[in-house]
Amino acid sequence: MKKLLTILITTIICISAVLWIFSSLKKEKSSQNEVIFWTLQMSDFSDYMNGVISEFEAQNPEIKIKWIDVPFSEGEKRTLASVLSDNPPDLINLNPDFSATLAQKGALYEIPQNAAKDFVPEIANSLKYNGKLYSLPWYATSAVTIFNKELLKKAGAEVPKTYEEIAKIAPQIKEKTGAYVFLPNITENDTMLKILNKYGVNGWENINSEKSVEVFEFYKGLYVKNLIPKESITQTHREALEKYMSENIVLFQAGANFLNMIKENAPSTYQNTDVAPQITGELGQNDFSLMNFVIPLKAPHKDAALKFALFLTNSENQLELAKLTNVIATNQKTLRDDFYTKYDEGDLMAKARVISAKQLNHVQPVMRVNRNQKDINNLVNTAVQEILLDKAPTKTILDNVAKDWQMLVF
Repeated sequence: MKKLLTILITTIICISAVLWIFSSLKKEKSSQNEVIFWTLQMSDFSDYMNGVISEFEAQNPEIKIKWIDVPFSEGEKRTLASVLSDNPPDLINLNPDFSATLAQKGALYEIPQNAAKDFVPEIANSLKYNGKLYSLPWYATSAVTIFNKELLKKAGAEVPKTYEEIAKIAPQIKEKTGAYVFLPNITENDTMLKILNKYGVNGWENINSEKSVEVFEFYKGLYVKNLIPKESITQTHREALEKYMSENIVLFQAGANFLNMIKENAPSTYQNTDVAPQITGELGQNDFSLMNFVIPLKAPHKDAALKFALFLTNSENQLELAKLTNVIATNQKTLRDDFYTKYDEGDLMAKARVISAKQLNHVQPVMRVNRNQKDINNLVNTAVQEILLDKAPTKTILDNVAKDWQMLVF
């Protein structure tokens, strides 16, 4: 009996030892903190990304980064599937609209407010939902006005600063050059909503207001008088670019990166090209586009993910990325660098970059994002087409938009 008891005790000790070893191995493995990191179509900059990852891992040996680059067209679908699962990535690169949708669904981790202290305040505030921070800005773009200075000179016109000034010079441009002043691509994504926001029209409550009617009527007037192309109700910025390169329009609002396309595909047009600040509305602010980082609520390594996100967006790494891609940094220190404050007069790309960076200081009020934002975009874009084609009185159409928008939000 004593021998049996000894064997039993020995067996229990051995089993306990084995379990302890496995437990220790498991803890050691989990302590590695492998952060799964998704980006959207950044593979062209893999040298930069791998360099930043290696530097971060060297400074933080307890954290490993596994980088996965996702095609842009699959980003939202794959992200939605992942956050609904029990094993999402730890850090995801998204656009603010979809990030807001996920925040509204309670699928994102709330980031401490002080994590955003190094970013442009207006940009960081634009990412808040119900006063809480659910994402961090990575990089931005802010359109500039690309214009054909020879065609403007031929028309005897100055570069317009506001939409109202565009309306004033449109007839003389058409008469003296045969070109249109611009192609506004007002039914592409949220273009019309961004324009309305420049006049303080930013929700279902005032989409049918007197000011909103005035803005829609402004475009209807240009359209009816044949002062903007008939294709304006269907075509996108890609078609606008084509028309600019063939000198069928005089102004083209786009990011600085489009200058390279003009230079490569229409060198003679590029020779006549210059840049100016983007067209503003009544409130004088600029619109912008942004890419950001989010941490899913179910992410297993939230602290490590946040630490890596802040490393990616520190002043040095933002500046290096900007020099590779010509995007606009969101880190305040980076924006004070000579890269964003100085340019040689003959360097058009640098001039556009400096103008874009300055515009980030005047982005309030930022267009607010709602539930079902894509459906709201479609509502407004359909309204643009109906109004320009005179399907019904503008106020009647916008009253219907207000009702449908309210139903989508609540």
